[in-house]
Amino acid sequence: MPSTTLRRALVRSVRRPPWSAEAWRDTRLIAAGIPLAAPVWLAVIVPSLLFPLTALVLVCARLLTAAQRGRLRALYGVEVPPPLGSVGASGGPLARLRAGVNWRQTAYHLLVGPLLALVSLCVVWCWGAAVVLATVYGWIWLMPVGTPLRSELAGLDVALTVGGVLLLIVTPWTAALTAWAEVRAAQKLLGPDRAEALERRVEEITESRAGLVDAVDAERRRIERDLHDGAQQRLTSLAMNLGLARRTLKDVPPEVMQVIVDAHEEAQAAIDELRDLVRGLHPAVLEDRGLDAALSGIAARAPLPVRLDVDLTERIAPTVEAVAYFTVSEALTNVAKHARAKQVDLSVRTAGGRLRLVISDDGVGGADASRGTGLTGLRKRAASVDGTLSVLSPLGGPTTITVELPCAL
Repeated sequence: MPSTTLRRALVRSVRRPPWSAEAWRDTRLIAAGIPLAAPVWLAVIVPSLLFPLTALVLVCARLLTAAQRGRLRALYGVEVPPPLGSVGASGGPLARLRAGVNWRQTAYHLLVGPLLALVSLCVVWCWGAAVVLATVYGWIWLMPVGTPLRSELAGLDVALTVGGVLLLIVTPWTAALTAWAEVRAAQKLLGPDRAEALERRVEEITESRAGLVDAVDAERRRIERDLHDGAQQRLTSLAMNLGLARRTLKDVPPEVMQVIVDAHEEAQAAIDELRDLVRGLHPAVLEDRGLDAALSGIAARAPLPVRLDVDLTERIAPTVEAVAYFTVSEALTNVAKHARAKQVDLSVRTAGGRLRLVISDDGVGGADASRGTGLTGLRKRAASVDGTLSVLSPLGGPTTITVELPCAL
């Protein structure tokens, strides 16, 4: 990847004219880095200042790093993110020096940065020399006849001008190469390394996933409220009117009464289906009374006996409660469909900031996620909040599903 980037930078520099905006942008970037390395070179030139100036660089490493990032951002449009745990912000200079990331920054400010600044100084000098030499043929003839300098350069003016033009062509390449080296060195030494970048990316994905899970849960609650307050109320009113008509209208033809009866029964069935749908989206009892009451409702409605044992010492995050609720609901549905069980034991506990669900049945066992028994979906649901799900289901039973979820996101 670095060689590819370098090759592209050089190709772009060859194809553009020396006076292009990109060439001046490269030069502006590298020239701005020269003053930042001045203390180090002053310490090299004046040995007596070596210790105080080095100490000054170490103490001001954070300011120098911020200045270098600002230079790359403002002049080159390159954002160098700070490392994770950026430089022991809560400690003093010694604490910051002990931080591993600061050794990379110190190496940049004491070694890499000054070397790049020296190269940059040479590039800037080449720009000046190229301009002077490329115009020799022109300005030498502006001198009065008989001027010693004109006489001395009379036979060299063409050669110097050609050399200046060649230098003017070559210098943008060196500027582009130096700017590329500046960016790469800053990204490697002033930014996060690969492990830190991966850790940062994992944190961003985790936060994004948690936000998505919360958004889905909030949308589910909104739909539940809209259905409960809208369509369900209208259907309930319709069923009441049809029931009233069914009881009070005695003098209508039998076929008309049959239509009313059928409409009333259909309305009642629609209400029951909508109620189950609303409960499946997000049961109101889960939000009002918590996971204990919601699981009690699931156990009461289950098609087989469920022995429930709940011991919750703290209220769990709403999103985790929803995941636990739907996990238990789907697990009991799977048991009723596939396990041929007579009873289910459901244990719910909190310990160490984790919610532990254990669902055990006395069925035939042999549950396998690869056979589409719904266990894959349960595992994905638990993983959506950094939870885990394990299944122990030997042939002949019993089957035990253990789910562990964080109590808070």
